[in-house]
Amino acid sequence: MRKFNVAGNCIPNMHYMVDISEKIDQIFLLVEDSSYFTINRGRQYGKTTTIGRLKKRLIDEGSYICASISFQYSKDKMFADEEGFCQGFLSRIYRSLLLEHKEEAKLWFDENVTDFEKLDIFISERSSGKKIVLMIDEADEASNNNLFVRFLKMLRDKYLFRNAGEDYTFHSVILAGVYDIRNLKQKMILQGNYTPSLGESAVNSPWNIAVDFKIDMSFSAKEIETMLVEYENDHNTGMNISELAHEIRFYTSGYPYLVSKICQLIEIDLDRNWSAEGVQEAIKLILNENSTLFEDLFKKIEENQDLQNLLYFLTIDKKEISYNVHDPTIKVGLMFSFLDKNGSKLSIHNKIFEIAVTDYFISRNITTPKFRNVRDVSKNEIIKDEIFDMELCIRKFQKHYSEIYTDKDLKFLERDGKLIFLTYLKPLINGLGFYHFESETRDFGKMDLVVDFLKQQFIIELKRWYGDSKHQDAYEQLADYLKSKNMDCGYLITYDFRKKRDPMLHETQWINWKGKRIFDVILRVGEEDSD
Repeated sequence: MRKFNVAGNCIPNMHYMVDISEKIDQIFLLVEDSSYFTINRGRQYGKTTTIGRLKKRLIDEGSYICASISFQYSKDKMFADEEGFCQGFLSRIYRSLLLEHKEEAKLWFDENVTDFEKLDIFISERSSGKKIVLMIDEADEASNNNLFVRFLKMLRDKYLFRNAGEDYTFHSVILAGVYDIRNLKQKMILQGNYTPSLGESAVNSPWNIAVDFKIDMSFSAKEIETMLVEYENDHNTGMNISELAHEIRFYTSGYPYLVSKICQLIEIDLDRNWSAEGVQEAIKLILNENSTLFEDLFKKIEENQDLQNLLYFLTIDKKEISYNVHDPTIKVGLMFSFLDKNGSKLSIHNKIFEIAVTDYFISRNITTPKFRNVRDVSKNEIIKDEIFDMELCIRKFQKHYSEIYTDKDLKFLERDGKLIFLTYLKPLINGLGFYHFESETRDFGKMDLVVDFLKQQFIIELKRWYGDSKHQDAYEQLADYLKSKNMDCGYLITYDFRKKRDPMLHETQWINWKGKRIFDVILRVGEEDSD
């Protein structure tokens, strides 16, 4: 019986899989064109599965000899010196070819290949008249990057000579890993692991022959449907396949691990609750488990203050950040698939990451003095008979806000005001609900928050005061969004940081706008100035 898999390579007769044949077709065209390229994506992004499916496609085509190797779990001996590397490299090719190309495999076993010069000649001899495709998975796991850079240089030179008709080499070479191999030398120099020779450029890549790999590795809703169809054919649950595929895509943006993990949790832990509520329950479990994916995310945030600041701007401040190809922090975020590029703008890759990162900032701040009274909020007042009273929650938050903070906190509040509300809300919904942000309606200084609590859903807009006209625009936008969600009631929380304010301006009121009820709250601190 097949199952959902989130660990290692997915195998068609063992696992439910998304049909990625269209992606494989696109990669196949690169191989046909004799291209060298890198599949550079974040952890658990389906790179190994993609390589496995491509290998099968190449073998089925008939004219290719496909050597698929991995540097993961490589012993230090392989990267100790040239001889260790050459022998380790050839032994991996031998094992890879043994199953499908047994006679060819025998040709790749030679104990006399003990340095790169001999390996160079050996590859030329074995490649003559053949279309050999070399795939190296986990290429960035090489324990001696200096040695690996020299190997890449050799492959690059052979590629250039091959194109000039002066050598034989691999038909196509594919490197897969998290780190961008093209920038590997520069990374090593910065870490003190590599010293360029006299006249050698620090940015001259050992892999500058690689073509850009522009194929979208994330799963579309249509592709997710193919996996759910396979499952439904086996189990007949009666699920709405299209609705579920779009729901999963909405929260994951097609991140392969997250897509499969949601399905696995619904199947195993949630009694096959194949519904929108089941997807949300699975997300709660994902956010509360200690997975290697999230461990890696938070480790990178802790290690890189610039990345931490960038993620804060995107999650809490909701600042609009433009993509800059030369910004090293943006490069890191994109390389690890923490970020995504939508046109010229940056965003957190998916809503699950956005929630996790926001929770990270909440957890860091909840123990600080400015958040000390948040823990005193009583769930029993806000939640009765599993019904969440959002109006009461916001009123109590307003009281907390006005009592705790003063004019001295304005600079702090302008930066962290939205985080304060999320820190207040999080303990109340924890375990029974979660929240996400609606990026589609986001603009500068404004946050649309969707809170799901059991079967209830609340739409909350948080913004800054920019005047009466802008405030009415907020009514308009919130009413339109409520209409799109087929909801009648929404909440508007506005932070007013002005030193001088209108004493007649309301603090709390219910209004009707375009047939929608809006609970309108103005948050202020300090003494009001009078005329």
